[in-house]
Amino acid sequence: FHDSSKPGHHPMIMILTPLVLAGSTLPRRAVVGGGALLTMCRMSAEPAAAADTKRKWPFDVGGRPVFGGEELMSQKGHGTTATPVQSRLRWEVSTDTADRICSFNRHYAEYAGYWRSTKFVSEVTRDEPTVYYDSVSGKPLFVAPVGRSMDDFLRESASHGWPSFRDQEVVWENMRVLKDGEAVSVDGTHLGHNLPDSKGNRYCINLVSVAGNPTDTKQEL
Repeated sequence: FHDSSKPGHHPMIMILTPLVLAGSTLPRRAVVGGGALLTMCRMSAEPAAAADTKRKWPFDVGGRPVFGGEELMSQKGHGTTATPVQSRLRWEVSTDTADRICSFNRHYAEYAGYWRSTKFVSEVTRDEPTVYYDSVSGKPLFVAPVGRSMDDFLRESASHGWPSFRDQEVVWENMRVLKDGEAVSVDGTHLGHNLPDSKGNRYCINLVSVAGNPTDTKQEL
């Protein structure tokens, strides 16, 4: 996958391995993290049932994946985004790392397990789903867990090295998947990549990309 700002190491982003594409219609992406090699396979076309969340949130969660084009990641006022990341992100994630990954990067990421070195594990609620907001725009991108327990969400994320979301946990109004599997926000924020497995689409997401605070109080939870 990709890597950046590991404790005890130089704060500059550390490149482990680049994006690898194989074939014309079936993109593949080699990912290195925590000693594991993951390969992106064909994205599942099976729609996930939309979560019954309208009573909780003023936006839809889940449903069919929504694809986007390269124009979403065109150069803007601050790399691929119009502005830098928010000055104070949740769980005390690094704003410097977040800015590099969100706005000046397409293929690399925080190091595997970074999310466990933040205050995320100790602060995230176990009683109800958490809304994950774009670190740049503050728009909701994911709600998790949906259709599974928090223990299941944490266990899967720990197994793969990055927070891992499923189709039913995506706010598709604000998130898109590009043809090579890159997951991005509609505002040009790099989030991570889709790495499908036997259960379907799995969005391997940088915590620094979804640690924002809501800018629309109507969408705050």
